[in-house]
Amino acid sequence: MKLLVATRSEGKSREIRRILAGVPGWEVVDLSDMAVAPDPAEDDLEPYDTFEENAESKARYFADKTGLPTIADDSGIEIDVLDGAPGVRTKRFAADGGVDVGGLGGQALDAANNAHMVDRLAGVAQEDRTARYVCVAVFVEAGTRHVVCRGEAPGVIVDEGRGDGGFGYDPHVFVPELGRTFAELSAAEKDARSHRGAAFREFAAWLGSRGTRGEVSGGA
Repeated sequence: MKLLVATRSEGKSREIRRILAGVPGWEVVDLSDMAVAPDPAEDDLEPYDTFEENAESKARYFADKTGLPTIADDSGIEIDVLDGAPGVRTKRFAADGGVDVGGLGGQALDAANNAHMVDRLAGVAQEDRTARYVCVAVFVEAGTRHVVCRGEAPGVIVDEGRGDGGFGYDPHVFVPELGRTFAELSAAEKDARSHRGAAFREFAAWLGSRGTRGEVSGGA
C-alpha cells in the first residue's frame, strides 16, 4: 500500500521518509517517485492563516491528483519578538519583507530568508530571541481527513549560522540545552528533537496501529 508524502522539498521528504520507514504495510513514496510534475496551481495551495488549513489543502490536492493516501505538512518558525512571524509565511519571509528573491529556490532561498530574519532581529538581545518551530501534518485518504498531528521544537535565534546539516532556518536556530544549532545535529538527533520528528512520530504511531486497511475512528 503506497503512502504519498506530498512535498517538493527534498529536505522535508528525506526527514519524513526516514521517520515513516518502519511503519509496516506501507510503501512511502514522494512526488518524484510518482513522477508528479510541478504545476503552477501548487503556488496557490497555502493561502490560509493556519498550518493545519495549509497542510490539509496540500494533502487534498495531491490525494485527488494521484488517488493515493496522502500525508502533507505545513511548517514554519514563530519568533516571539516578531509576534509569531513569519509563521505560515516562513518560506516567503524575505519576499514578504520586500527582498527581491526573483526565482530563487532551495538553498539560495533559505539563505535569503535567513538573512532577512537576522536583519529583522538586529539590536534584539539574545535572551529575547526565543522562537519555536511548528509542524502540522494532515492525512487524507479517499477524500476524508483522518488525523491531524502537531509538533513543536523551541530554540533561540542566533546571527551566525552554524552547521551544514538540515535545511531552511536550521543553522540559525540554537538549542541551548544541547549547545548546538539544528544544523549541527545528526539526523537521528534532529528526528528526536524536531517539530517534524514529533508530528510524524505521532502519525507513524497512528498509522501503525491502524494497519493498511483498518477502521478509522474519530476522523475529522
